[in-house]
Amino acid sequence: MKILNAGHHYHIKGGSDRYLMNLETLLQGQGHEVIPFAAEHPDNEPTPYSQYFPAAGIATQGTNPKTIAKLMYNPTVRKQVDALLQDHPVDLAHLHIYYGKLTTALLDGIRKHNVPIVQTCHEYKLICPVYTLISQGEICTACQGHKFYKGLVKKCNKGSLARSLGIVLESYASRWNGDNRKVDHFITVSEFQRQQIVEMKVVPEDKITTVHNFLDPTNFTPHYTPGDYLLFFGRLDATKGVLTLVKAMQQLPDVQLKIAGDGALRPTLEAYIAEHKMTNVEIVGFKSGAALAEIIQNSRCNVIPSEWYETFGLTTIESNAYGKPVVGSRIGGIQEVIADGETGWFFEPGHVNELAEKLRWMMDHPTEVEAMGRKARAHVEQYFSPEPHYRQLMDVYAKVL
Repeated sequence: MKILNAGHHYHIKGGSDRYLMNLETLLQGQGHEVIPFAAEHPDNEPTPYSQYFPAAGIATQGTNPKTIAKLMYNPTVRKQVDALLQDHPVDLAHLHIYYGKLTTALLDGIRKHNVPIVQTCHEYKLICPVYTLISQGEICTACQGHKFYKGLVKKCNKGSLARSLGIVLESYASRWNGDNRKVDHFITVSEFQRQQIVEMKVVPEDKITTVHNFLDPTNFTPHYTPGDYLLFFGRLDATKGVLTLVKAMQQLPDVQLKIAGDGALRPTLEAYIAEHKMTNVEIVGFKSGAALAEIIQNSRCNVIPSEWYETFGLTTIESNAYGKPVVGSRIGGIQEVIADGETGWFFEPGHVNELAEKLRWMMDHPTEVEAMGRKARAHVEQYFSPEPHYRQLMDVYAKVL
């Protein structure tokens, strides 16, 4: 097949971009031709199709009328994808995150060519104006159905009335233009995410299929020997539960924790660590590539203390591919990735004492931890590798072709 693979970026900035790029590799490896479509950006990977990419700089925030109008609907995107599909017809379009930059104009440009559309939901945008089901730091499902105005009432976008108005208007504009109707089939990355969307009555149940994220284990060299420190890697944000993790480490003064990441919560974490004179927690900053691989390989386990409805938990299978078990919150899609007691342990989100107990167990049972790591690697190979992902994806494509 010829498949249009479309999203905000044609470079890796976040998890959805990584999936978009990995999907291209997977499909090409199976003999399909993949045509990318994204916003223009200097960091984009080179591609002969970049001439069709709409100009960068479509702001997702701002107050002037032109900026707001482009946030709601960008006709340039419709024009560019129309031109692309005229020159390079495709059999199917697979979309990722497109709101804000590409807008629902993307849907209109594709449907003009009668191309079936599949979209992977990497977040909760269909049911939440801020994508996360989080309002003022708390889990929130107030917008159930199409009640996006509650995002304005609750000032869900960083507590700002102006910012919240922008995202609420954008959500209504997207809904009125068919973000839930003009896509033929949706893919969720966890069954938990799927149930949330179904329960909020936005998309019919038979129009959504769960296909878990994947990675290629052959790109990850496992290191089963347990290291002497615990690890958190990812974005430093309040919803990630990192402060809960740091508080748990106060009960483990003889255990080292490395935090690899950056984000808005970093100053809070640094202040807490300094105030409590903690010498067993080190924030090493953002890591990627070989540096990230090394810090994971030499750890005891990865800790995922999230306090929001994670759609999947990609860092779980990344750690497992390196032969490392995971201690994770029993919340959201994480529950579908960890085999409790076999590839890691669960704890109740926000429970400092229970988390400390599970981390102590990890430090006190190196032999069992190594066995867990081996099971974790096998678990990824069986359930989250390219082969099963491709089979499930082809089943979805068959529904719309």
